[in-house]
Amino acid sequence: MRIILLGCPGAGKGTQAKFLAEKFHISQISTGDMLRQAIREGTPLGKKVKDILDAGQLVPDDVMIKLIEERIRQSDAANGFLLDGFPRTIPQAQALEQLTPIDYVIDIDVPEEEIVKRLSGRRTHPASGRTYHILYQPPRVADRDDVTGEPLIQRPDDSEETVRQRLQVYQTQTRPLRQYYQDHNNAAARHIPEYVFIDGTGSVNDIRHKILSQLHKEISI
Repeated sequence: MRIILLGCPGAGKGTQAKFLAEKFHISQISTGDMLRQAIREGTPLGKKVKDILDAGQLVPDDVMIKLIEERIRQSDAANGFLLDGFPRTIPQAQALEQLTPIDYVIDIDVPEEEIVKRLSGRRTHPASGRTYHILYQPPRVADRDDVTGEPLIQRPDDSEETVRQRLQVYQTQTRPLRQYYQDHNNAAARHIPEYVFIDGTGSVNDIRHKILSQLHKEISI
């Protein structure tokens, strides 16, 4: 099974991706995690994209396509994978089609103001990557990591100003993928992925149930 998860930043893709990857025994491929790791390690790619991400912009298509091409060729992706954070533009989607067939596109939709609340309230422990939320999952001591007691930070791309910029970029460059895959869904051709729309409001378990219900319905068809 090869799945694309669509949805704006903060829609909960990472949480659902982990669950789906475990359930279907496929590799979870998060481009955000891959880029952040490159930044932490100070690789040439990390240095190239740090300023772009901090400004809430999208990494250029050619960089992302090369990154994904190398990743899906690895042995752990041979039996399937889930892409979280890619494609983000129609050219990326078209390039992906040349690399591999996709079975399902799951589009998680969340209202913009809810996204701003989710992301601007997020706090991170830099050394471990542990995350908290000042409203939904606060640390035991305000602004301190539960395990080490060290200070938590707000990532530059989680400030309200940058979140809104990221959402504007998403609306302009990534939201057109919704229509792109809906149109694909009506095309009579091989290897056209099934497009699945999910209302992303509600609890994690509610959203998980919605996704599984839709997938089971598509698979049974």
